[in-house]
Amino acid sequence: GCAGGIDVTARLSYTPEALEGDFQSLSLTVNGLHGGHSGMEIHKGLGNANKLMNRLLYVAQEHGARVQQIQGGGLRNAIPRESVAFIYVPTAAYADFKTAFDSLATAIKSEFQRVEEGLNIVLESATADTEPAVLPVAIQEKLISSIYAAHNGVFKMSPELEDLVETSNNIARVEVAQGEIAIKCLTRSSVESSKLDLAQSLKSAFSLMG
Repeated sequence: GCAGGIDVTARLSYTPEALEGDFQSLSLTVNGLHGGHSGMEIHKGLGNANKLMNRLLYVAQEHGARVQQIQGGGLRNAIPRESVAFIYVPTAAYADFKTAFDSLATAIKSEFQRVEEGLNIVLESATADTEPAVLPVAIQEKLISSIYAAHNGVFKMSPELEDLVETSNNIARVEVAQGEIAIKCLTRSSVESSKLDLAQSLKSAFSLMG
C-alpha cells in the first residue's frame, strides 16, 4: 500500500506554565525497537515508540504528572524506534506511579516479546530545572488523548490482493518543547478515497482536541 501518500500534521502552540510544589523530575525512555519502513513493514505489528510512550504518559497523568518535553521518532517514512519524555511527578504520588509504571512496562514488553525482543522501557531520575515550565493541564490532556485516538498501523487490507496492506498510517514524529507541539504522520494507500478517509479520520481526532 505504498503507492499513494499524504502528510498529516497536527500543530498547537501553548504557553508553558510554571510548576509549583514538590515534584520528582523524571525521564521516560522507550527504545530498542526495530523501526523499519512505514510502507514496506507496517504489516509486521512492530512497536511504534510514540504510541508506546503515550500509553506510559497516560498512566503518569493519572498520577498527577506534568509533561515538560517529548521527542519521539524521526522521518515520516520510518516507524519510530525511540521516544524520550521529561516529566514531573508529585513526590507524594511517586511510589504509586512507580508501581503502575513498572506494571505497564512489563505488560507492554509481554505484548511485543515475539516481534520486539530488544524493547527497553526505562524510568530514571532527571536533573530538575531551576524554574521548571510544563504544559498546561488542559493542553496536556488534549495531547495525550489525541495521540491515543489517532490511528496507527494497518487501517485496511486489500480486498483484491491477498496479504496486501491497502491503507495505513504511521505516527512518525511527536515534538513537544518550548511552547510548540507537532505530531507528524504519513498516511499511505493504494486507493485514493481510502487514503483521504483515513487522513480525515486523523484530522478529526486532532481537531476534536483543539
